[in-house]
Amino acid sequence: MKRHKGRADAIEDPVDDLTVTPPKTWAAGLPAVRKAIEYSLEQTTVRRTALTLLNVNQAGGIDCPGCAWPEPTHRHKNEYCENGAKHINDEATSRRVTREFFAQHSVEELDGKSDYWLNQQGRLTEPMVKRPGATHYEPISWEHAFGLVADELNGLDSPDEAMFYVSGRLNNEAAFLLQLFARALGTNNLPDCSNMCHESSGSALSETLGIGKGSVQLEDIHNADLVFVVGQNPGTNHPRMLSALEETKHRGGRVIAVNTLPEAGLMRFKNPQKARGVVGRGTVLADQFLHIRAGGDLALFKMLNRRLLEADEADLAAGGDGVLDRDYIAAYTTGFEAFAEQAREVTWEQVTEATGLAREEIEAVHEQVLASRSVIVCWAMGLTQHRHGVPTIREVVNFLMLRGNIGKPGAGVCPVRGHSNVQGDRTMGIWERMPDRFLDALGKEFGFDPPRRHGFDSVDGVRAMRDGRAKVFVGVAGNFVRAMSDSDVTEAALRSCSLTVQVSTKLNRSHTVTGATALILPTLGRSDRDVQASGEQFVTVEDSMSVVHPTRGRLEPASPHLLSEVAIISRLAQRTLGDRHDIPWAGFEADYGLVRDRISRVVPGFEDFNERMQDPAGFVLPNPVNSGLYPTPSGRAVFTANDLTWLQTPPGHLILQSLRSHDQWNTIPYAMDDRYRGIHQARRIVMVNPDDIAELGFADGDRVDIVSIWHDGIERRAPGFTLVAYPASRGSAAAYYPETNVLVPLDSVAEVSNTPTSKGIVVRLERAGAARGPSAPGGPAAAAASSPHHPASR
Repeated sequence: MKRHKGRADAIEDPVDDLTVTPPKTWAAGLPAVRKAIEYSLEQTTVRRTALTLLNVNQAGGIDCPGCAWPEPTHRHKNEYCENGAKHINDEATSRRVTREFFAQHSVEELDGKSDYWLNQQGRLTEPMVKRPGATHYEPISWEHAFGLVADELNGLDSPDEAMFYVSGRLNNEAAFLLQLFARALGTNNLPDCSNMCHESSGSALSETLGIGKGSVQLEDIHNADLVFVVGQNPGTNHPRMLSALEETKHRGGRVIAVNTLPEAGLMRFKNPQKARGVVGRGTVLADQFLHIRAGGDLALFKMLNRRLLEADEADLAAGGDGVLDRDYIAAYTTGFEAFAEQAREVTWEQVTEATGLAREEIEAVHEQVLASRSVIVCWAMGLTQHRHGVPTIREVVNFLMLRGNIGKPGAGVCPVRGHSNVQGDRTMGIWERMPDRFLDALGKEFGFDPPRRHGFDSVDGVRAMRDGRAKVFVGVAGNFVRAMSDSDVTEAALRSCSLTVQVSTKLNRSHTVTGATALILPTLGRSDRDVQASGEQFVTVEDSMSVVHPTRGRLEPASPHLLSEVAIISRLAQRTLGDRHDIPWAGFEADYGLVRDRISRVVPGFEDFNERMQDPAGFVLPNPVNSGLYPTPSGRAVFTANDLTWLQTPPGHLILQSLRSHDQWNTIPYAMDDRYRGIHQARRIVMVNPDDIAELGFADGDRVDIVSIWHDGIERRAPGFTLVAYPASRGSAAAYYPETNVLVPLDSVAEVSNTPTSKGIVVRLERAGAARGPSAPGGPAAAAASSPHHPASR
């Protein structure tokens, strides 16, 4: 690959040139520092790199646009990780995408480029439009762009034919205005990236605890006796979590990792900000690693709960006080008896089959739980993106409640969000099913009656576009076409729209998959200075632990033609709605403090918002769970009885999970390497246990097609992958997204949350280039679909 020489077209599309080295057994250290600096300097100057890195995650500085991991009270002067440094300077790049670029490259040509190549072209610089029948984007003024969108929206038969999609990069102020605009227009169609990742967390926690957020703070992680890290890879997706776990270990706590793959960051961490991380061996983080089968986590926690009930009975029989927190259970919970009756029914035979773990491994975990006074369970999409993701998280809550590990120091639930403000967007009202109390407050503040009918989430939104029930798609700060499941169906759905609008900082695949008319509206990045009529502005975000704090850009904008997201949404709303409602859109654009004033009167917990933002460290939103209050219908935390289920496969099949490479942020790879896993210069690889490779009749290095199995009989194929022998759990496989999103059926979703099941895809492998035709009745797909072990039959 050529490095940047000052021109965007100097970047070449990478060529698959796979090299495999042994997986790393530790993360970070000096190599992480070197890689971060190398990537930053490839993107921009030494001065801009220093300006961003010295300000990122500092009080009063730039909140990292990458993950949502919170900042500690006492911050290091280099309060960022390798991937955070890459991400902030990927945004701060000196490369530019101009009108000349779009004149040179047709939409069809761009659609054939890789995600890597598109991102590497640089920052967008002015509004562009692709008109019906045109082959290229061309410049358009902001005024005409807003007029085009307004005319299209006002010409719809119903406001519900419009969709407004948001990613977690959006700030609180812009998110609040976008949902206000959508609801003032008359729709609740507000899908967001949480629909695809942590919706299962919100659903399960809302059902059981009454609030869809985590209950712990960073100090709780530090002070816990025992921390479970389940279905997540912090070394890549939120590396600063490793520093928190290092502190857990130094204070005497223990860590249990539960994953289908051994992840380097959970083995040993070399903190590059400490001497022992540079010249020493670092810190061993995981005291025990459970190499679990994909989707077996529900069975694991059900058995842990059974063993706690049995230990309690045994201790009581021996004259002790029992091992459960009976005072907590009696005072704060409901549903215990029904839960306990079902929990006793789980068998070791079921659990060992579902998890692939030995009984001795689970008993060892049980002993650690009994020895711990405070326990935290952290999880990410390894739990949420399964069909039974919601029951699994409900079972985690059961596990914590049994010994009172909710609402006390060093204990609680900790869903680790992977996007910088995905939690804040939801708090601000970006949800298709906001409760009536929020809509009542919004309507009272702005003098209109918000719509009450639930809108489309991401999955239902694709269905609506596919079926002609949605015709305008507006995406803000995201890459919907590559984030969404069932890529072929998603792309066809977007192309059927009359208008697609993307508010973006950089080029991505969502700009090449267009409706009849398509707009690219370039916006300021998190690192850019934002100056409006009332002066320089700041915006706010909410991290994964409910801390709200300001973020202020430091760089000169990438182009004088850029508008902020607040400005874009305000102008679009004013042009579309006119004087339909008494909403001061122009005032909001001029002074973001006016937006925060309105937020303070609508969103609980944000009282005196502007005044509290004078503290650059921000404030913590109240969580009633930590005060013993549970906003459920009963007013108590809810024990649930969850049927034991797990994903079973027909003979000759595997369970595929999609995941990120190390050099990747969400849908965008920054390089073709996955350094910690030992994969270099390739992305179309599938990692499979060597015993499974042999059993299936393949060899390490074979070229295969991955074919997913679903009961609709449609063959979904990802061609041309290289098999890599890797220590995946037996029966499991792993490959990168978005390349494998094509394999996830649109209708394969989690119960309750409707989240795509990207961690639980039943697949078979075929030799690449083997003769094949459409699946016939009675063929492999039909056989799998009719099998009693097929996921659709459970």
